[in-house]
Amino acid sequence: MPLSPCTGPIRRREFLRLGTLALGGLGLDRLLAARVVAGRSEPDTSVILFWMWGGPSQFETYDPKPNAPDSIRGPFRPIPTAVPGMDICELFPLQAKVADKFSLVRSLHHEMSAHNDGSIELLTGKTPARPDPTSTALSDHPDFGMVASRVRGVRADGIPQYVGIPRQPFMTRPNYLGVAHTAFPTGDPSIAGFRPPNLSIAAGVDGKRLDDRRSLMGQFDGLRRTLDGQERADADPFRQAAFQMLTSPKVADAFDLSREDPRLRDRYGRHLWGQSCLLARRLAEAGSTVITIDALAPTLSDRYFSWDDHINTQTRWSLNDAMRYRAPFVDQALATLIEDVHARGLDRKVMIVAVGEFGRTPRLVNIEGLLGRDHWPFAQSALVSGGGLRMGQVVGATDRRGEYPADRPLTPKDLLATMYRHLGIDHHAEFRDVEGRPFPILAHGEPIRDLI
Repeated sequence: MPLSPCTGPIRRREFLRLGTLALGGLGLDRLLAARVVAGRSEPDTSVILFWMWGGPSQFETYDPKPNAPDSIRGPFRPIPTAVPGMDICELFPLQAKVADKFSLVRSLHHEMSAHNDGSIELLTGKTPARPDPTSTALSDHPDFGMVASRVRGVRADGIPQYVGIPRQPFMTRPNYLGVAHTAFPTGDPSIAGFRPPNLSIAAGVDGKRLDDRRSLMGQFDGLRRTLDGQERADADPFRQAAFQMLTSPKVADAFDLSREDPRLRDRYGRHLWGQSCLLARRLAEAGSTVITIDALAPTLSDRYFSWDDHINTQTRWSLNDAMRYRAPFVDQALATLIEDVHARGLDRKVMIVAVGEFGRTPRLVNIEGLLGRDHWPFAQSALVSGGGLRMGQVVGATDRRGEYPADRPLTPKDLLATMYRHLGIDHHAEFRDVEGRPFPILAHGEPIRDLI
């Protein structure tokens, strides 16, 4: 039977991940059982990662070089912000107004020049075996959201620990942590009547039928116990937790954007980036640990493009066109998220990070009058907001060409260590695979002391 949205009183009470409740296969209760870390207390903190897939140019975002030659500085000019001396690209006027509520890290660097390898470096803190500019590899290690899911374990209220809006980063895999720790993908929250695809109940399944299904599953469990001659009481708490996730009003409310003031939704922007940021704030407020925003265009029906600002001579699309098209959506969404988190007093609980997998070449490429920049992992910028950290400052600097760090060189591992610190996760801790081999969460990197 095809899935259709619920109406009436069932809408807010009964979310059903129908596929995982099928009799046979891997049940939701077993997935939840795999996620529990018994007896662990956890801080009430979250990270929202605004993932700038494709590699944003440092020059056209957070590290402009107005005094560099035209061949380096690019088509845009810097503008002053609310923090004296912290200039950013002119295309980000709304972020400029809230600069006292974020800090910039301008001296990140690594050596991975391929999109997937750079993403693995940024998201997992594990360096791929060798730099390969054509690599399409997938990770051998879990990303920081998967690690956080494993460490935090299942929530009794059913709120998912790791959420990907509208999707999870595609190049990372949970591997030795298990599939239970992949991000829950939401789909496009900007569409009318948005509801996550796997949090819908089959048409005609009302509360009584859900209870009947629960009873039926209990009878099957009893039959298995009889046939096995073994007690399976250890599964009962996870079965209860599964139904808590499915029926919890808190889970329903967290994903229900219609509960927000329409004026606030307008402030965020009624597009994919805006509504993704609003949903991320709701989920962080509700208790999700890691929320990634991996959005490629203002709506999923629009043309897909990333921050990969090469030159396309066929479409006549250039860095200038891409940034002018993209920037208003990003500026509106990210500035409103930062302001909203602070206005709600969530700036100690929620840490916001905006970063991509690498930066862009100092020298502009000019083909047939079109401008672009190629991949450049040796210098990139990140925006950090909230998390109880020191705001309104610039950490590190690149040289006059924006080519390499000139002051306070930092790595993605240091940024990840800062995020783990906020989440209360010991980044020196180890996991073991099925063969017993140890894998540290981070083999290198320390929290950025300038922000603490």
